[in-house]
Amino acid sequence: MLYNFFKARCFILAVILCICIHTTAQSTIEYDIVLSGGRVIDPETKLDAIRNVGIINNRIAQISTEPLKGKETINVNGLVVAPGFIDLHVHGRSNVEQEYQLHDGVTTALELEWGIEHLGKWYESRKGKALINYGASVNWPFERFKAISKYQNAVDSLLITTLKGEASIGTMTNTILRAANEAISPAEMNQTLANIKTSLSEGGIGIGVPIGYLPKTNPNEMYRVFQLAGELNTLVFTHVRNPDIISIQEVITDAVLTHAPLHIVHINSMSLGNIQLSIDMVTAAKNKGFDITTELYPYTAGSTGLQSAMFDEGWQQRLGISYGDLQWVATGERLTKESFETYRKTGGVVILHVMKPEWIKTGIAAPGVLIASDGMTYAKLAHPRTAGTFSRVLGKYVREDKVIDLNTAIEKMTLLPAKRLENIAPLMRFKGRIQVGADADITIFNPDTIIDKATFEKGLEFSAGIEYVMVNGSFILKNGETVNNVFPGQAVYGKFKK
Repeated sequence: MLYNFFKARCFILAVILCICIHTTAQSTIEYDIVLSGGRVIDPETKLDAIRNVGIINNRIAQISTEPLKGKETINVNGLVVAPGFIDLHVHGRSNVEQEYQLHDGVTTALELEWGIEHLGKWYESRKGKALINYGASVNWPFERFKAISKYQNAVDSLLITTLKGEASIGTMTNTILRAANEAISPAEMNQTLANIKTSLSEGGIGIGVPIGYLPKTNPNEMYRVFQLAGELNTLVFTHVRNPDIISIQEVITDAVLTHAPLHIVHINSMSLGNIQLSIDMVTAAKNKGFDITTELYPYTAGSTGLQSAMFDEGWQQRLGISYGDLQWVATGERLTKESFETYRKTGGVVILHVMKPEWIKTGIAAPGVLIASDGMTYAKLAHPRTAGTFSRVLGKYVREDKVIDLNTAIEKMTLLPAKRLENIAPLMRFKGRIQVGADADITIFNPDTIIDKATFEKGLEFSAGIEYVMVNGSFILKNGETVNNVFPGQAVYGKFKK
């Protein structure tokens, strides 16, 4: 709590400083950076106008119609000056993935669905090394795994890979899911909850509950985790048990009964053809005062490990697809019965072509539904959402298809994710906005050219149309090019950080 006190005090002092600057004669101030003549869009105040933005240190200090003097002035005429995009759902842990993200306009990328093992050590390992802001939830499957004493050696080995920066979601799932089908004792359940509390105190942003990867887990276990979240008023981020409406109902029920704040990830791939009903249920719960939200990514395919429970017996019926709808990321090939059986034994990532375009349009158009990528660990033929999620929304669904307008899209990518996290991660109160006193996390793009370039056939590629990205007042992207040897990304911690 001492951490939160000092952070809050620093925030207040910074805002007072910015207000003082704001009320001082503009001609007497020399800003570190001035963004001149751009179309400034702030989704909270509904500002959408040509303005000049002055930045001092890591904060926005002035927004004005008058000329501003800067040590460095960037002419952004004809470009949109927006809050940096906030991605609540990524799986890549390294700067390799972060470079693709920043070329997609992302300034904060958080691993909240699955979470990260050895959370405190992971946070320490990223200090001073990150291109963009980073953070993670508590990994419930890991804390459960850790509570089972016979797996202690595997727990220790994961720590080694984490500190070396070699751990990936594949490494984690292959290790942790050894215990996926095991029931745990009451003592182990209590230890799991104690482990979760410890990781929250190390900075965890809520609790990642990807029950879909442990679908045989007793409902009592998940309910106990929701009870803890309700008691602590901390967010649960969940990949539901199965891709069906009953699983959506299960987590909403648990949240309603325990008063746990809930965020359902990728509603598109979890509800499939029932996406409208799923969104209606989330909306109904919110309208009754329950703290429940959801998100989606703008692609008709998902991606996950072939060795996961998603592909246990009966997967064709559950998902409504067959072998040829699966694409092997390592080679790009479509699978057959024979290759499916071979690759499932070894494990690896597949892309599932499982959704219809109209389902995606339904989710994007729905009020209050956030945009999040579910970006995967780097591979040349990885799912294109790793590199193009936000640019795709702005290029395809705003400019080309006109499913939503530009301001609404920006709100779904910036303000709504920031506000979703404000009660659990205090730093987010200063993100997702272009306002005096806000963090200078800023994405500047050309609304006429922005588009995703990554494809399922050719693999990852930087998006087009993102011209400048600032993270905490430092340029990390200039004229569409990565700025080398700059690491302005800062940790985003949960409110229980000690």
